[in-house]
Amino acid sequence: MLTRQNDADPLSTGGDAMDLSDPSLYLNRELTWLAFNRRVLHEAEDSRNPLLERLKFLAIVSANLDEFFMKRIGGLKQQLGAGMSKKTVDGRTPKEQIDECYAVVREQEIALHRAYSELRQDLGAHGIDILGYDALAAEDIDFLRAHYHDNVFPLITPQSIDPAHPFPFISNHALNLLVEVGFPDQEGRTSLARVKVPTSEHVPRFIQLPGRNHFVALEDVVRNNLDMLMPEMVVISVHMFRVTRNANTERNEEHADDLLSMIESELRDRRFAPIVRLQVQGDMDETQRGMLAAELGLDQRADVFDAGGDMLAMRDLFQLVGIDIPELHDEPFQPLDHPGLLEGQNIFHLIRDQGPFLLQHPYESFATSVERFLKEAAHDPKVRAIKMTLYRTSSDTKVIDHLVRAARNGKQVAVVVELKARFDEAANIRWAARLEEAGIHVTYGVVGLKTHSKIVLVVRNDYPGIRRYLHIGTGNYHAGTARLYSDLGILTNDHDLGRDATELFNYLTTGYTPERYYRKLLPAPKVLKAALLARIERERSLHSADRPGLIQFKMNALEDADITRALYEASRDGVRIDMIVRDTCRLRPGISGLSETARVISIVGRFLEHTRIYYFQNGGDEEYFIGSADCMKRNLESRVEVVTPVESENLRGELREMLDSQLADYRNGWEMQSDGSYLKRVPRNEQEQTGSQQRMIERTRQRVSQAMRYQRGKGQRPVAGRNLR
Repeated sequence: MLTRQNDADPLSTGGDAMDLSDPSLYLNRELTWLAFNRRVLHEAEDSRNPLLERLKFLAIVSANLDEFFMKRIGGLKQQLGAGMSKKTVDGRTPKEQIDECYAVVREQEIALHRAYSELRQDLGAHGIDILGYDALAAEDIDFLRAHYHDNVFPLITPQSIDPAHPFPFISNHALNLLVEVGFPDQEGRTSLARVKVPTSEHVPRFIQLPGRNHFVALEDVVRNNLDMLMPEMVVISVHMFRVTRNANTERNEEHADDLLSMIESELRDRRFAPIVRLQVQGDMDETQRGMLAAELGLDQRADVFDAGGDMLAMRDLFQLVGIDIPELHDEPFQPLDHPGLLEGQNIFHLIRDQGPFLLQHPYESFATSVERFLKEAAHDPKVRAIKMTLYRTSSDTKVIDHLVRAARNGKQVAVVVELKARFDEAANIRWAARLEEAGIHVTYGVVGLKTHSKIVLVVRNDYPGIRRYLHIGTGNYHAGTARLYSDLGILTNDHDLGRDATELFNYLTTGYTPERYYRKLLPAPKVLKAALLARIERERSLHSADRPGLIQFKMNALEDADITRALYEASRDGVRIDMIVRDTCRLRPGISGLSETARVISIVGRFLEHTRIYYFQNGGDEEYFIGSADCMKRNLESRVEVVTPVESENLRGELREMLDSQLADYRNGWEMQSDGSYLKRVPRNEQEQTGSQQRMIERTRQRVSQAMRYQRGKGQRPVAGRNLR
């Protein structure tokens, strides 16, 4: 239940009298996101999932909560600190949102630790366990002490907490031990010290015992070897704690003389940002909790969260997810080559001769499609220029290498790097520096707007002249997430889209904002929101009993109040509204007289759903769009986004198959109720036991198999053809 008891319930009013400004019609952004995180936790609880995949979901839930406090609670606390009391569209003040979120988080923490306890037992039956010292043999204790002495002890610096030593700085998400010690020669005298557990990329959280999949947490090793740190002292108590700091440290770039320096300063500020959450080990006494809260500037009653068990920072369980026991993992799946994009043939010729290609990641390979597109552009002597937006990338992505090679081969290369990509700022600064060193024209987008679009423009001296080739996607140019997120991309040489992309890059690299004419692209912030609202209104006007209207959106979040209101109006008029929304959703389906024709589905499965699709029936003249934008106010009004139409009938067929499959998913699907709560769908027959993501895996394999049979029949590799789709 995501509504409050004191809210007016629109279900009790007649539809005609319903005021669309009524706050009770709009679900809260933060609470609906937390509801999504609870659905992720369900995957850890679901016995149908392999054990190590369930462990992965536990780690994801923990990491999600960390980010939620850094970004969302941090932002709300800033509003509260500034004295803001303005209510959101759902009728909540910042204080009310914090209080309600805290209550939900505490419930999730209890469920998280319960799931962890149960999962440990199940993993133990397969020889995987995280052991406490009381379960260790003498030789294990000796091994750990030697390991600690050689690898950990030199890294630790205990810090006293007393009148002569100020309370130490506590870094974000570091694991800390609060140690109380007594002096053996001074009865009654005690002292406190902080010991930071030195986990890092090079010092793992869990130490594996020799010859088996048994692990001991590093903090337990430190705890049980304190005599090395504090010789001759009497250890009275040891308790673990951890803090989360606000990540909202953005400055006003309009007043910055140097954007790069401003971002670097923001990163330094984030390290020392205010603390928004204190997590403590369950048995820490009230006096110590109160002392920590006071020293950290927190409300002990509100901002201190009991771990509910011995394990803090379950995100570190990612370390154990990779244990090589195949039966405890999902069936292996490696992305397959798109059957129409074949090695040995020039990719630009394929696009030119065969038409556009729809790329479906992670089912189809990112390396042999997107990275190949950039690689061939870098080496093709006919390519004159490459322009690209870069929001996030990774060290294992060849994107940067291909751009550098293109510049060295004499191509004109321009890259719009978004320096303000949250938590990737430092990496993007490094990528920008490397690109500039290669002579690439690097810009940081338009002042006041984040560049979140995913687009590559390649200008080629093609027959009969200059031709523009494009990749437009829903996901980042990031090899890692391309294996974990479900995303779409299109490769095309559509003339109008190419001209639109040129206009877009001219805007991004100059910031010059005259009225720009876009033939097909729907970019934000200038065009997209108005275009969506106009199409929703058009669907209302075309709706009739003989030809009912239909709107279908698939996205990560539906948060924008104007879009939500327009969808309510369309549903009230009888238009069918199908929403596939991963997490945040303001719209309440099934309200009598208002949203009876609307439904909201959420898919939580093996891959993170990240695709954005917009569909309008348009009286039979159907429209499909894909792109980088969710229906969030920030995406529509304060980010540069790109949404493109998909006009090929074959590609539309692929999108239709995807939408229909997800709307009919009873294995991984959840359906929102009118009060905002979600019910897990239950498969009604054997066929429904297979979820939409598994169906996509099977469909991709079928397409490749079909292409290989075609190849063998022809005695050669098949050319790209729509008959393969």
